[in-house]
Amino acid sequence: MSREFTIDPAVAEAFPQVRIHLIAVEAMRNGEAWPKAAAALDELEADAAAGEWTALDAEDPRIATWHTAYRSFGTNPKRMRPSVEALQRRLAKGGRLPRITPAVDAYNSVSVRYGVPAGAFDLSALDPRVDVRRAVEGDAFTPLGEPEVREAPKPGEIVYAQGHEVLTRHWNHRDADVTKVTASTTEAVFILDCVSEEARAASDAAADRLKELLSEGATVTDHHVIDADTRSARVGSEGPQGE
Repeated sequence: MSREFTIDPAVAEAFPQVRIHLIAVEAMRNGEAWPKAAAALDELEADAAAGEWTALDAEDPRIATWHTAYRSFGTNPKRMRPSVEALQRRLAKGGRLPRITPAVDAYNSVSVRYGVPAGAFDLSALDPRVDVRRAVEGDAFTPLGEPEVREAPKPGEIVYAQGHEVLTRHWNHRDADVTKVTASTTEAVFILDCVSEEARAASDAAADRLKELLSEGATVTDHHVIDADTRSARVGSEGPQGE
């Protein structure tokens, strides 16, 4: 079954430069080793140790535009940081990034290397439609790694959601437990978010690199971009061949 991803008109109006890459895969072998994905993380950490990679500062457009976006929907980006900034700060401080599964490691390395928020959903856990929209009364969220917790996102906050089940908080600050990608996940959709023209080139390059890494341990079936003009795309087994 294919899944439709849609940007709500209110989000497109508030963020006219929004650009979201959707990369779907099947036959994923996420319980096996992916040498290229592992090497990408190792190289990134080596570059950080050598001073050849440094975390983006808050003035860089790839970070600054997310801070502006977060503030516009009532989130303090110093307390709830965009995922890319949190990962970059973690690497800069500790010199290492966590090893989760090859697929997660792949998108984490790409996110940090290119300065673009990235994430993924297990396709089998998704409803037929996922919306990027403002949170509303009645929405609920279960944080990743905390299956017993239920949060109520603040109305107006930008979220990915299926029905009233919220899949991300604060756009890309934190993912939900219900759609997490695990070692047993065989089909997934990988997402890279962008809200500014200044970050578009980095976002596009990150998507190309992520497809390379994913191809080592999965079959890429779709690659679509949704934005303020083309607000919807289908991914999954019934979707058309991607870019």
